[in-house]
Amino acid sequence: MKKDDCIFCKLANGIITTNYLYEDDVVKVIFDASPASKGHVLILPKEHYDNIYSLDDDTAAHIFQVAVKVAKAMKESLNIDGLNIVQNNGEAAGQTVFHFHMHIIPRYKGDNVHVEWIPGQIDDEIIEELKALISKKIK
Repeated sequence: MKKDDCIFCKLANGIITTNYLYEDDVVKVIFDASPASKGHVLILPKEHYDNIYSLDDDTAAHIFQVAVKVAKAMKESLNIDGLNIVQNNGEAAGQTVFHFHMHIIPRYKGDNVHVEWIPGQIDDEIIEELKALISKKIK
């Protein structure tokens, strides 16, 4: 399904022209219009999924397979020092376009890209509580 009012559906399906790196029947990989670094791309499924929670297993697997291919190609061709794969779900997590997408951000020593957090602490009792809550919902 595609949504008529979704900008990423339009980009992924060629309704709006974009510079793209790769395309197949499931996804289009486009260069980010506001890149964090040289080579920053987005993997967009052609079907509309609001976020990771609505993805089916086959599409999710395909997206990650494409991410691996793109990452390897970037490593071989751009002389990158590393890369980040970023995927946000929900406004609280920084999602601003509500069509699932995955960022691949090449990293270069000394760049000004920041993907970080302040490490916290957790004890074994809380881990066991979380494990009990979450594991019974994994299907």
